[in-house]
Parts: sequence; structure tokens; C-alpha cells
Amino acid sequence: MPRQFNRMAALRYRDFRYLWFGEMVSTAGMQMQLFAINWHVFELLRGQTFTLNLFGNGIALGSEAFGLGLLGLTRVIPVLLFGLLGGLLADRFDRCRVMIAMRLLAALVAVALSVLTFSGQIGVWLIYLLTALGAAAIALDFPARQSIEANLVDARHLGNAISLNMLVTKIGTIVAPALAGLLLAQFNIGLVYSLSAAAFVIAAASISGIHHRGTLAKNARFSWRTLALGIRFTFGKRIIMGTMLLDFFATLLASSRTLLPIVAGEVLGIGAVGYGLLATAQPVGGLLTGFFLSLRGELKRQGLIFLASVAVYGLATAIFGISTSFVLSYVVFALTGAGDIVSSVIRGTIRQLTTPDQLRGRMVSVNMLFFMTGPQLGELRAGLVASVLGAPLAIFSGGVMAALLTLWVAWRFPSIRRYNSAADLKRQRRQELRRKS
Repeated sequence: MPRQFNRMAALRYRDFRYLWFGEMVSTAGMQMQLFAINWHVFELLRGQTFTLNLFGNGIALGSEAFGLGLLGLTRVIPVLLFGLLGGLLADRFDRCRVMIAMRLLAALVAVALSVLTFSGQIGVWLIYLLTALGAAAIALDFPARQSIEANLVDARHLGNAISLNMLVTKIGTIVAPALAGLLLAQFNIGLVYSLSAAAFVIAAASISGIHHRGTLAKNARFSWRTLALGIRFTFGKRIIMGTMLLDFFATLLASSRTLLPIVAGEVLGIGAVGYGLLATAQPVGGLLTGFFLSLRGELKRQGLIFLASVAVYGLATAIFGISTSFVLSYVVFALTGAGDIVSSVIRGTIRQLTTPDQLRGRMVSVNMLFFMTGPQLGELRAGLVASVLGAPLAIFSGGVMAALLTLWVAWRFPSIRRYNSAADLKRQRRQELRRKS
């Protein structure tokens, strides 16, 4: 067997391969839809202004920046409302069926966007409403998708499985914006929505081929007591809480993807096609880094690497905010993707290995409230700041604050600095052997 395939150990598992392909197609569909929605709102609101009255004084805000920021709020509210419910679904019901149902719901949302756009009946508020419905599907799906990974591969290959899933996510986010940018320049936006719907259906079909069904948690009833058990566990694990807080605040401060239409259209002056190309930078950085991670063995001193990767994410975002060169903007935006995937793989491995399977869905759902609301609230923050001070300053200030936050977390949570999964696993195995003897 080729050495490269030996290193991509998770691909030996049949069920994981079905999940892997389904995630790649589903991610492509979701990213095409997000890309099209952002550009759609930007085009509908372009050139308009919005006046905010504060203490009797009117403040003129750029409507497109404010409207793009509201997309973040629209996507985060369903996560807050349905995130914990998604964790219960993942622990109580067949995780594959939950994933299939949510992808079919996402397909229906894409179909509605397509039909309304082609018929000329679409408006900003309808886009917000359908975006919220799609976000609800993601909130209900995500805990099942994250918690099933540990069921499909051996524990020693979990880090590789997470790396490979991150890899296909980045592939989808590269292909989708580039293709969507070309389509937007030539065809009606409704075509992009139609392709997204087809991608969700294909993903659902792939996931239906997974044989694993797992053991359902009999105590995972729909009650506050059951939810509280997952919440207490998550916040009781200090290393999980530390990585969760850093992830939340770093993305809250440094998220800038929703402002890409403004950066491309007004700062760099590269239009829709250039917007599509710029949008590939972050996933390209993540793809190259994820490919490197999938080919090598387990990382050493993962805690320090995790902290360094978040710092790189913040500093690269700051440079991206003040850049007026397309080449420099592309390179540093790619660095944000590299930093993000390294931190995602490490924190995902920490959470999966330290959580019992019967609690994993609820643990993921609690974390989801932070790592999914962080970026969306961050987009709202960026939109509000950009509407007053401009996009460059909004992006730059957020990146600097994220880098400073990393230093605080490194000081406040020494368990993260010291984390080394290889050494920790060996210590756990020695303890198990002592107990058995």
C-alpha cells in the first residue's frame, strides 16, 4: 500500500469514505449558496444609505455594509435557538438520518431561493428569512456530523479523520466561490442556488450509504436536565472551555469574510470575478495546510501549535485589512485559512478524545453555540464598524485584538500550553494497564 495512503489512515474505513465524499459535496453547495447570498445582498443594497439616530443625531451608515453585517445576525439566531436541540438529536437518534434530513431541508431552502430569484420575486428580507432557515438546518445537523466521526474510525486515526474532513471542506470552499464567481458574471444568481440544491441532494445520498448506526443514548431525553448534563461536562473540562473561548472571541473579533464584496469591489476594484478568486484564498491556505497535516503523523506539543495558529490567524487578518494589493491580500488571507485549519484540527481532537460517546453530541452542540456564533456575530461586528469607519479599519482592528487575546489565553490557561496528545494518550494507557494488573 502506498505510503501516502498509509498516512491517510482514515480513508481505509468504508463508512468514513462515504461521509468524506458527502461532506465535500455538501460543503461545496453550502459555500456556493453563502457566496451567492452575500453578493446578492451587496448588489440589492449597493449605493444605498441607512441613517441611525443616536441621541438626536443622525449617523449615515453604508447600507451594503450594514446589510451584510445583518446576514451574520440572521445566521447566528437559529444556532442559538436550535444548537442544543441538535446535540440531543445527535445523542438520541440515528446520526446518519439526522444528517440526511437536514441536508434535504437545506436543498429545499436552495430551491426556494432559486425559484424566487428566477421569478423576480426575491427581496432582501426574503433572503434573510431563507438564510435563517438554512442556518437552522446547519445547527441541527452539525452535532451529528461532528460526533459521528469518532464512531467511524479507530481512536488512533481520529486526528487524521478530522484533518481529512477539514481538507475536503477547504476543497469545497475553493471550488465553490471560484465557480460561483464565474457563474455570477455570466448568468442569473438563481442558477447558483439551483446548483447548491443539487449538491445537498447528492450529499444526502452519499451519507445514506453509511452502515454505522451506533448505540443510542437511552438517557438522552428531551429535557433541561439532559441538556444540563452536557453543559456541565463541557464547562467542567477546563481545556475544552479554554479552546472554546479562544475560538469564539478570535472569530468574533477577526471574522471578515462577509466584507469580501466590499474589499473586492471598492478597496481592490476587482469586481465579481475577482471577488470569487479572492474568496478562494482562505480555503487554499487551509487546503495546503490540511493536506500537509493529513500526510504526516501526529503533531507534537499541540497546545503551543494551537496557540500559535490562532495568533497567525489574527495577525494575517490585520494585514489583510490594510492591504491595497491583490497579491498581498490573497497571500495573507490564505494565511488566515492555514491558521484556522491547524487550530480546528487540534481543538477538534482534544474535544473528541476527552468526551464519552454518549455525551459527544451535546458537547459538540455546546461548543457549536460558541464556534458558530463567534464568526457570525463577528460578521455583524465587522459590518457595523465598517459602516461607520470603513472596511479596512474594521478588519485591521479585529485582527490585532484577536492576536492580543491569544496571548491572554496562553497565560490564563496553562493546560492548553502544556497539551501534548501523544504524551497524554501514553500516560492514559499506562494508567489503564496498572488498573488491569
